[in-house]
Amino acid sequence: MNIDLENKRAVVCGGSDGIGKSCAQLLAQNGADIIIVARNKNKIKSVIKELDSSKNQQHSYICSDFNHPEKLQKEIEKNLKDRVDILINNSGGPHGGQLIESEIDEFRLAFERLLVSNQIMTKAVVSSMKKQKYGRIINIISTSIKQVIPGLGVSNTIRGAVAQWAKTLALELGEFNITVNNILPGYTSTERLNELANMKSNFLNISEEEIKNMWAESTALNRLADPIEIANAALFLASEQSSYITGHNLAVDGGRYKA
Repeated sequence: MNIDLENKRAVVCGGSDGIGKSCAQLLAQNGADIIIVARNKNKIKSVIKELDSSKNQQHSYICSDFNHPEKLQKEIEKNLKDRVDILINNSGGPHGGQLIESEIDEFRLAFERLLVSNQIMTKAVVSSMKKQKYGRIINIISTSIKQVIPGLGVSNTIRGAVAQWAKTLALELGEFNITVNNILPGYTSTERLNELANMKSNFLNISEEEIKNMWAESTALNRLADPIEIANAALFLASEQSSYITGHNLAVDGGRYKA
């Protein structure tokens, strides 16, 4: 399948690391102009320099922190003026821990980072999508919306809310030829996964390598995902070939979720 995103502009949130970075790289390789939204300017600049621009793409960035939605909204209103065809909502998850032991502020922070910031980004781009009768909104969430992950109580809770938010948007925006879909990554080799492995290692008093092996063995493929494998799914959902798919939760988990 030949996917051509030339003359398409994609906003990739959290595009300086992990899955977001792989999404930015892959969409650029297929011709898209990329706007990265993330908080670490040095990391963003490094990724921007590496992005493919062989089709004369123009890549740029907006530096902002999804933990502070009011500041994010100001930065987006100030700097995101151009038409946007593709939006990838993606940001790091909250710290792990037992749900009953979680503090109220942990819920507030996760809600603002994972849902309120998604709403801000989506509102910023959807007017131009409506005008052109075309748009792709892709949310990177988690398989926890189908099968909760022990030890990630706050994340399980808030990501479920994000999934329902997205499915509601799919109903509201479908008449404008705007699709809204969720990608549910399984255990993926990122810095975030390393942090979770370290936390679980300390809790269970076993090595991080043993933790990762346990996670790998919980999948049908017996391995962790590479970020590019998640990005491949995002590329398809960002393309014109995915035109009749909306409101869908696409698990890219190596068979972790047992239906």
